[in-house]
Amino acid sequence: MTGGFLGLFPRRAPALRLIGPRVHIRCPRAADQRAWIAIRRESKRFLEPWEPLWPRDALTPRGFRRRLARFHSEWRAGTGFGFFVFTNEGERLVGGVTLANVRRGVVQSANVGYWIGEPFIRQGYMAEALQLSLDFAFRKLQLHRIEAACLTHNEASRRLLLKSGFRGEGIARRYLCIAGQWQDHETFAILSSDPRPAVPLTERP
Repeated sequence: MTGGFLGLFPRRAPALRLIGPRVHIRCPRAADQRAWIAIRRESKRFLEPWEPLWPRDALTPRGFRRRLARFHSEWRAGTGFGFFVFTNEGERLVGGVTLANVRRGVVQSANVGYWIGEPFIRQGYMAEALQLSLDFAFRKLQLHRIEAACLTHNEASRRLLLKSGFRGEGIARRYLCIAGQWQDHETFAILSSDPRPAVPLTERP
């Protein structure tokens, strides 16, 4: 997608906020560094089993800047859209959600991934943030299909996806290298025409 929405932001990622009843999502900024490192450090043992191996500098300013540069590069290219998730009350960083591998042409699809800090699990924040990202994918980017995958033993993620309107599609053998091992994943997808929970949405620059 080279024109329209993305054409408004030729040099940097947009200062766009999508606001739900309890959380909002926006593109990461340099000023988020301290909060991001803090929540990732606090949640390290909780998150590591579900993610690719962390680099040695994952919890350093250098590691954050590298991640931020990738986020902004993907926004500019239209190939990925990373968001941080914040509470509306108190502006606390609680997690992240990313639309990755955006494909155009006859496919019009992307993959979604997400993480949440351990202090904020089971509070409904990610369910709301996921719906905000789907609104962005289907309404702004005009994608047709969003795909997701979770480890076969990740019951919390499986429940989240089903609750959010995704449908299970099968098992992908040794699909992703997570925690240093190629592991089987259960695959899911949702189409723009599929029913899903409604979240009141406010958009602000």
